[in-house]
Amino acid sequence: MNGQVSRRSEVVRSASEGQRVWAGLWVTLLLAILGFLVIYPILMLLLGAVTDTNPVVDGISLNRLSVANFLTVLANPNVADALANTLIACGGGTLIAVVVGLLFSWIVVRTNTPFKGFIAAASILPLFAPPLVAGVAWAILGSPKTGLINTMFKWIGLDWRVDFYSMWGLVFVFGIYYAPYVYMFTASALRNMDPSLEEAAEISGASAFATLFTVTFPLIMPAIVSGMLLSFIVMLGIYGIPAVLGAPTNLSVLTTYIFKLTNWSPPLYNTAAAVAIILMVVTGLLVFLQQKVLSGRSYTTVAGKAFRPRSLDLGRWRWFTFGLGIVYLLVVVVLPFLALIIAAFRKFMFIRDVSSLFDARQYSLMHFHSIFDNPLTLRSIYNSVEVGLITAVVGGALAFAIGYTIHRTQVTGRRWIDVISTLPVAIPGLVVGVAYLWAWIGIPGGLYGTIWILALAFIARFMPDTVKSLSTSFMQIHRELEEAAWVCGKGVLGTIRTIVLPLARPGVIASMTLLFVLAIRELGSSLFLYTSNTMVMSVLLLDYYEGGNLGKTAAFSLVQTVLLGVLIGGANWLSRGGAQSSVARTG
Repeated sequence: MNGQVSRRSEVVRSASEGQRVWAGLWVTLLLAILGFLVIYPILMLLLGAVTDTNPVVDGISLNRLSVANFLTVLANPNVADALANTLIACGGGTLIAVVVGLLFSWIVVRTNTPFKGFIAAASILPLFAPPLVAGVAWAILGSPKTGLINTMFKWIGLDWRVDFYSMWGLVFVFGIYYAPYVYMFTASALRNMDPSLEEAAEISGASAFATLFTVTFPLIMPAIVSGMLLSFIVMLGIYGIPAVLGAPTNLSVLTTYIFKLTNWSPPLYNTAAAVAIILMVVTGLLVFLQQKVLSGRSYTTVAGKAFRPRSLDLGRWRWFTFGLGIVYLLVVVVLPFLALIIAAFRKFMFIRDVSSLFDARQYSLMHFHSIFDNPLTLRSIYNSVEVGLITAVVGGALAFAIGYTIHRTQVTGRRWIDVISTLPVAIPGLVVGVAYLWAWIGIPGGLYGTIWILALAFIARFMPDTVKSLSTSFMQIHRELEEAAWVCGKGVLGTIRTIVLPLARPGVIASMTLLFVLAIRELGSSLFLYTSNTMVMSVLLLDYYEGGNLGKTAAFSLVQTVLLGVLIGGANWLSRGGAQSSVARTG
């Protein structure tokens, strides 16, 4: 009997040792992949910032390291101007985003405004358009000479003029475009806030207005600050909108200045790397601050019982708040989309009077014929779809492996996997592009010039978003289901294939769709990594705009927007189908 027990214990011990070995190999593999995707490009970017060699001509050298590039950058007045413009544009845009997002979250969640679902949908619609497309639309509306808004002012006899090729135009577009980030944070906080706190204030004699500013907003302050920081962080890394609205007046921000440095003759790669490091550090500090706010526990509004969000009766004022929602929808969604349609189908942008606007003879498909006569158009669409598919499949599989390791296992080293996979959230897309440029441009026969360098950069860039979107799916799967599969002898791979993957299928499809869409619309990283053979839609759209033909630019903007809309709609259908089939199999 004792012999049998000892042999059994030996078998168990050897099995556990085998599991530890496989777990160690698995963690090592994931860390190696993350090191290749994230750590290596960042280290090469740092190396580029402290050397004075040209990676194209001289390759990567460790012989001449110094901080001269940082000193040059810090002493350069152009960098100071770009930094000041960045802070003003992002700060002003964030202020508008907070006001707009907070207002509409309060209207939707805490008032009896009619058609609140409609207003809620309108509040997040701007995010469906790529930033570059949004910039192009507002350029068509607010151009000082041919802008549609100025044309309408002229028709109605008003001596007014707007110019979106300016700092205030950049601030305005930033604010209305990124207000949905603040809306999503604050709306969630308002839904989860205990209404008894507000009721107690009103019983004490406070007016509804006073309660709003002394109780409601202070209690959701962490959500407001988080949405504000997220908006500011995203604005810091955006290239498309500043490139469109700032270029005509030489209004540079840090992202556009970095790109200028790489386009000078000769290219100042080292200086660009130094500016990119500064931008990454600033973004990283803001991300750290946001995480500290989100993890803080000084504001607690959750009660020990279930409750419904409090709804304030606005009386006749509810139609005023509904009107605000309609105005927001018209200004932020309808007007830019109509501008794109008019510019895409109209032969010439000069519109003499109202009757000319509705003259069918002035409209044709000439701009669409022109863009599709260009062989780069179809090539860019094909390349965008290809890189999107690679990013979705490879990135989705990697995110699944990382998410499962973090949330469903207790293996040693999963904390490091979590940290490294989250690191790109603090790296703007433009900086990712510069980092991958430094990592691969000096290596002959490497990834540079192929579609794979774009896909790998996108996977690294959007890895935090993908892993986060999958984490909810993993946390909703009860561990007893996995334990039952292990008891039945399925093993880890069998359990993942038969239990985890079917149940997490809707989340997996959603995350892969997210990657696909983000890859197609990404501009910042693509600017540094594309070649003539790997041209993508976002870069070609920028080329059309810089060529000065608004008609072709608007036509291609519509093509990209419609393609994204079809892809998002198809993905939602697949996701619902996946959810239904998963329920059918497990129910």
